[in-house]
Amino acid sequence: MKQFVGFLSLLFLTSFSYYSYVKQGTASYYSSKFEGRRTASGEIFRQDSLTAAHNSLPFGTRVKVTNLKNDSVVIVRINDRMGSKSRIIDLSLKAAKKLNFVRQGLTQVRVEKIE
Repeated sequence: MKQFVGFLSLLFLTSFSYYSYVKQGTASYYSSKFEGRRTASGEIFRQDSLTAAHNSLPFGTRVKVTNLKNDSVVIVRINDRMGSKSRIIDLSLKAAKKLNFVRQGLTQVRVEKIE
């Protein structure tokens, strides 16, 4: 029994150490007017890259974004900041296409920081 409890503890700790940041909320994607502009990190924004804006995660952080409506998944890198408090992430067009929500404009997602 002790071994089983130890295994469950290890499994629990391992699963939470891989994703130390997990939040659910609304995602949107960048308007095409931002193409070619500088992001808050200094990079040039490109709609065909797998990047995103987030209010607090450090630049360069990779996150797994799951569309809760259709279970599509994409991994993006944070390179910009958002002005919105109502959304948790703002994705590039390429990322939005991979999550299959371009027509809707917004979707419910889970964002998990990858360690």
